[in-house]
Amino acid sequence: MDTKFIGKKSAAAGGWGALKSCGKRLLQSGMPISGARTMLKANQPDGFDCPGCAWGDPEHGSSFEFCENGVKAVAWEATEKRATPAFFAEKTVSQLRQLTDYELELNGRLTHPMRYDAASDRYLPVAWEDAFAEIGSILTGLDNPNRAEFYTSGRASNEAAFLYQLFVRVYGTNNFPDCSNMCHEASGIAMRQAVGVGKGTVLLEDFEEADAIFVIGQNPGTNHPRMLGDLRRAAIRGARVVVFNPIRERGLERFSDPQDKVEMLRGGSTDIANLYLQPQLGGDMAAVRGMAKAVLGAEDAAVAAGLPSVLDHAFLAEHCAGFAEYRAAVEATNWADIEDQSGLSRQEIERAADVYINAERVICTWAMGVTQHLHSVATIREIANFMFLRGNIGRPGAGLCPVRGHSNVQGDRTVGINEKPSDDFLDVLEKHFRFTVPREHGHNVLAAIGAMLDGSAEAFIGLGGNFARATPDSALVEKALRRLKLTVHIATKPNHSHLMPGETAFILPCLGRTEVDLNAAGNSQLISVEDSMSMVHGSAGINRPASSHLLSEVAIIAGIAQATVGSAVVDWAELANDHDRIRDHIEATIPGFENYNTRLRKPRGFHLRNTAAHREWDTPAGKASFSSEALPDETVHQRARKGGGRFALQTFRSHDQYNTTVYGLDDRYRGVYGERQVIFIHPADLEAMNAKAGDRVDLVGEHDDGIERIAENFRFVPYDIPRGSIAGYYPELNVLVPLGSAGRESDTPTSKSIMVSFRRRKTA
Repeated sequence: MDTKFIGKKSAAAGGWGALKSCGKRLLQSGMPISGARTMLKANQPDGFDCPGCAWGDPEHGSSFEFCENGVKAVAWEATEKRATPAFFAEKTVSQLRQLTDYELELNGRLTHPMRYDAASDRYLPVAWEDAFAEIGSILTGLDNPNRAEFYTSGRASNEAAFLYQLFVRVYGTNNFPDCSNMCHEASGIAMRQAVGVGKGTVLLEDFEEADAIFVIGQNPGTNHPRMLGDLRRAAIRGARVVVFNPIRERGLERFSDPQDKVEMLRGGSTDIANLYLQPQLGGDMAAVRGMAKAVLGAEDAAVAAGLPSVLDHAFLAEHCAGFAEYRAAVEATNWADIEDQSGLSRQEIERAADVYINAERVICTWAMGVTQHLHSVATIREIANFMFLRGNIGRPGAGLCPVRGHSNVQGDRTVGINEKPSDDFLDVLEKHFRFTVPREHGHNVLAAIGAMLDGSAEAFIGLGGNFARATPDSALVEKALRRLKLTVHIATKPNHSHLMPGETAFILPCLGRTEVDLNAAGNSQLISVEDSMSMVHGSAGINRPASSHLLSEVAIIAGIAQATVGSAVVDWAELANDHDRIRDHIEATIPGFENYNTRLRKPRGFHLRNTAAHREWDTPAGKASFSSEALPDETVHQRARKGGGRFALQTFRSHDQYNTTVYGLDDRYRGVYGERQVIFIHPADLEAMNAKAGDRVDLVGEHDDGIERIAENFRFVPYDIPRGSIAGYYPELNVLVPLGSAGRESDTPTSKSIMVSFRRRKTA
């Protein structure tokens, strides 16, 4: 059996392996020297914001921070390769569709606006003015603005996102399917219910003061590597790090900081997790409920023994609502159910609770391992409950920290990308711009796909991203896009969404984050982004544009807006030519942006005030609110074990990818090389099936909607993961994620809890 693709895992995250990987990607870009120089300006006050993750920059400033994935993102964008009109002339769209995501994007940066020609099945060059005019004509020709969908990727700047939502609302709809619908939607909903604001309550500086950090359903080594530096520094000074993650992730075990010369020269590394627990998929809520039960048990024991209280009674009395009901719910939850649902023993959970009890200041972080389940909102409410018990909200070194993915996914929401906008925001927008704002709630991602499938949506415009590959149920989404009257994709490189054209289809190439954007006066334009810690900072490109035909995202939006709604309400050309004017409008309509242009130009920008961090609770109760919801009746792993041969699947990234962008085919942290069609599985599960490493299987979806979903030709990789749970990469496995399975309240696809079975393939 061929197992050459399975090799040695890195001994630690980072280290020489990270430096080697960065060098490889810079060489692959064809611009190793200029690429390295460009990296020196990443996340710097006089440079550009990294187009990768949304991990925060310290408010007090810092020197250059090495980040492997940041280098990959910059090299990917700053490549010398070009996808010119000649590239599109060589192959039909049908032929390009046969390429993998990796192969397609290797062709480099888009250079010209392109229009799909159905007769030749090819994209042909088109003038910008003609593209804008035809897009505007089709949009104005729809019988209802709600028949158009306006998607946003988290890479868009605050300025582009604000202009986009303004144009779409002048046009007449709130249809804003957004990448956040597929990741942290549950975090925003749950935190607004619990503390009154849907953002994290911590600053990066809080990690310097925390006594304990709980990392739940998160893999920072791959998804936001700069976080490892903060975890490493916390571990070195004695903070305890507790991890809940079904799969063993190298970055949460050990990290070798490439910026620590001594550690690098000695070949050393630093232990990260003091306690690493592996719950079953979907078992996090039960695990956190178990810790709360242990904390309340310790409180009872302390009271009985006349010892100091474990709970922060002052915080609970002054700042919290619903504690008595929550305590009753915890006491009614028995340990047998907690152990069965979490997949952890009572002893393991109590060890984690002891860390919490003995820490004065605690931060809890989480990501999509928590948010992509049916009961994600309830799980995050449970995390908030747990943190309330000892007052770990609203003081230094403590708080809630959902770690966002793309660099400005949080900022896009702040400036108005929301299919369910508040009346207050719409009122201000209407008064400031003097037009009638649409009030009907619009479509999120799943609703947009449904509308495209049933014919009620006829047009799609994508501001960045790779919608077809990021979304669930890949075959259905392809069908949905190709039946539209109009598809428009604003992008830097060709991707698979472009190969699913509607009746009329455009690819509109934009400037990258690293590139200079000059206005009519020849002045460099500044954009801004917001990170996971609500820090807003400026970003200005330094590289020459990949093509003289490129426009900024702002200019493209303005061009479409002008051709669609005219300039009676907004002078789009003026705003495109001067981003300061866009920021003036943001300042006038969105709280927290006072003196926006002045504060943005200060090193590290400014912080958007978080009311919950100041113990001001914008909730119906006027206090931090406990949730007393019971544990789920059944989680995905509990359902899977009822049927013979069924498994609970989660999708995740390889170490050589970011979102749907695949930089390479190696996942050295997990010991997989040159292969992406793999399934990580417990060795005992392989043995029980009489299977071996490298055996080939098809994965068959087990959703009960009558639709056949099959992912073909995947190979087994034995791994340290709970029995009955398996894992593999997206977007390859998105074909198995059903549109009909979404988080309660969040409507987020349940990409971490997919029921599947295996079908063996014959060996070649």
